[in-house]
Amino acid sequence: MKIDAHQHFWNPARGDYDWMPMDNEILARPYGPAELAPHLQTHGIDATVLVQAAATVNETEYMLGIADVTPHVAGVVGWVDFENQAERATLERLKGHPKFKGVRPMIQDIPDVDWMLRDDVQWAFRALCDLDLTFDALGFPPHLDNFLTILKRYPDMRVVVDHCMKPQIRDHSPETFKQWAEGMARIARETGAFCKFSALVTEANPGWTVEDLRPYAEHVLEVFTPERVMWGSDWPVCQLAASYDDWRKAAETLTAGFSESEKADIYGGTAARFYRISV
Repeated sequence: MKIDAHQHFWNPARGDYDWMPMDNEILARPYGPAELAPHLQTHGIDATVLVQAAATVNETEYMLGIADVTPHVAGVVGWVDFENQAERATLERLKGHPKFKGVRPMIQDIPDVDWMLRDDVQWAFRALCDLDLTFDALGFPPHLDNFLTILKRYPDMRVVVDHCMKPQIRDHSPETFKQWAEGMARIARETGAFCKFSALVTEANPGWTVEDLRPYAEHVLEVFTPERVMWGSDWPVCQLAASYDDWRKAAETLTAGFSESEKADIYGGTAARFYRISV
């Protein structure tokens, strides 16, 4: 089974995509299943994980509605307000949907890098453990130390690091690479977290090459191993830097040296295990 472990659908007219620049011709328009379907068919992808793009429960409900009528959407990663403990009831309700997998707070957009350490949000991490739901860790390299703290505090939480923690490939230097690489290695070594092999193209300079991405891809695959790495398109965001097809081809080039069983993990098996997806 082949899985795209990270994609989005949205309609800006819904009004809750606060991060989205409304003058961006690529992002600020509706995207739905009919537009993604040809890409899935081209690459033989059987299932996808639909991930939140707005910090509202309403958007989670919107995605679950899409999932109800879209066979290839095998899982939905939504959102709840970590600053409101009453939202535990929302998590319990959402868990009743067969395609609801977990949540993703938009930590990369929160100015306070220490937000996840605040006492008033710890209930949410405990609830994810209690309810056996997943946590998508979305952030930047400065968040690595705090994510390590949280992951070690809640060892039973099922966690996947989104987008390789968005290394700043466009500003590549030995120092920035070392800081990111060491932080990722500690998470891989000291926790059971998984990692999404996604979004590297949008962190690179325009005109990126596969060789620009290679040190980052190789490091993630080395420290997490294919059994804990899952490929995702990050479509349609990836279109800021590459087409779906171009990113998929780049990823396949970067993983060409792995065995067939290892590639089966990267391109489907790992996501199936982590999100508990079956056909």
